[in-house]
Amino acid sequence: MLVAKILHLERQSLMTAPKPSPSTTQATEGPVTSVLLTVIALALVIVCGWASQWQYHRGVDRHERNYLIASHVSLAPIKINQIGQNYKEVEWRQLSTTGEFDPSHQILLRNRYSEGKYGFDLLTLFHDQSGKSYWIDRGWIAPGATATDPPQLPRTSVTTVSIVGRLRLENSLPQGSFFAVSNEGSKKLISKWNAQSNTTVKTEKYYLDLISVSDATMNP
Repeated sequence: MLVAKILHLERQSLMTAPKPSPSTTQATEGPVTSVLLTVIALALVIVCGWASQWQYHRGVDRHERNYLIASHVSLAPIKINQIGQNYKEVEWRQLSTTGEFDPSHQILLRNRYSEGKYGFDLLTLFHDQSGKSYWIDRGWIAPGATATDPPQLPRTSVTTVSIVGRLRLENSLPQGSFFAVSNEGSKKLISKWNAQSNTTVKTEKYYLDLISVSDATMNP
């Protein structure tokens, strides 16, 4: 009986307890809302600050790269055996070398445009007299009659020639599908993947944009 009486008194106290007024609820919610808005505002300030720093450093990097290109393209050619191992320091410089083109290793980078016309960039493997091998981008050529017909390629002899080209890093070559020129009597193009890695010949980590070759008939 005593327990029942205690429970009855507790229920009565709960029923008669004053309920919080709307003004009290609003007073409690007000500070919470203000804190939340402050946190959101601070987060936005931090994000905007990070984005502005990213844009700034991106602009600095672009300016430095443009300066590097402008300063290197105007320099006189140097021998390719003078460049050392830090290829980034000599990217865009003109290099001269002597050796032979390898007509058994030629690839066509598709989706290349010149004066609004679709075509290919022709890359031919080059073996210099020091024993190094690297790709030479010989320039743009027009496409064949159909999508799988090879275009008319410039003459590529195996005679010793001297060339001048601009050094580019290998990772600036496009990644993806390309065409290899068949050397087995087929008149069709062979679709492959990642030009610079699909050859049994070990190549350097750079290639050259061809500027001139001693045998002008081998220019595109």
